[in-house]
Amino acid sequence: MAAYRRWVSVLCCLSLLGSFASASTISLPSDSRKVSLTLYYESLCPYSANFIVNYLPKLFNEDLISIVDLRLVPWGNAKLKGNDTFDCQHGPTECLLNTVEACAIDAWPKLNDHFPFIYCVENLELERKPLEWESCFKKLGLESKPVNDCYKSGLGQKLDLQYAAETSALEPPHTYVPWVVVDGQPLYEDYENYISYVCKAYKGANMPKACSGLTFNQIYNRKTIHPVCYKEIPPLTLSSRTISTVMSWIRKIVTSM
Repeated sequence: MAAYRRWVSVLCCLSLLGSFASASTISLPSDSRKVSLTLYYESLCPYSANFIVNYLPKLFNEDLISIVDLRLVPWGNAKLKGNDTFDCQHGPTECLLNTVEACAIDAWPKLNDHFPFIYCVENLELERKPLEWESCFKKLGLESKPVNDCYKSGLGQKLDLQYAAETSALEPPHTYVPWVVVDGQPLYEDYENYISYVCKAYKGANMPKACSGLTFNQIYNRKTIHPVCYKEIPPLTLSSRTISTVMSWIRKIVTSM
């Protein structure tokens, strides 16, 4: 079973590479303007991993990637301390993988090159095997030296701090990850519907096929709430506090009987 899962993972990565190769051959109309799509995330947030593995690849279906400028920012809810050090929300392994993914983006600047690697690493997170991230080099036929050299040198930390500064400068400030921004506008908890927002933001003359089935009513009315990793634990809502108080009161009555 384990061997089967490994082969499935490899096949998924290879299929994704094929999608990138096809997407790279698409020519843009001269009057088109790419829509900016930026994902602020952290490597071990399961909802970030799920978005990268199960939602972002939709960009490469048909011709949607031809109108999108996708950027990945691996910092998320990490917190800076003194002397340019920091803590990550999910511990040291997350700090490691944030840096590894930052180094991959730096080593292979083209989306077609770094996204399959990040996809592979995040897929391992969904499989609860994040420490096997180095296997992604072999799966994808990539040279490990550029990423390892970056991570082991001061460059990796420098990249982390650059992403930290970019994340801290967000307006409005991010309060959780994944934090998806389309043309400067955050999508909040509706991030999984990002394609609708991309299609709405696109001002080019030739609408991609992926957008053709969407109406403006769908774009405005499909807003839903999806799970996130909060930067800070959100305070209880009034209704939640009321429920908590009532339950506490009931427990006291029961224990006193």
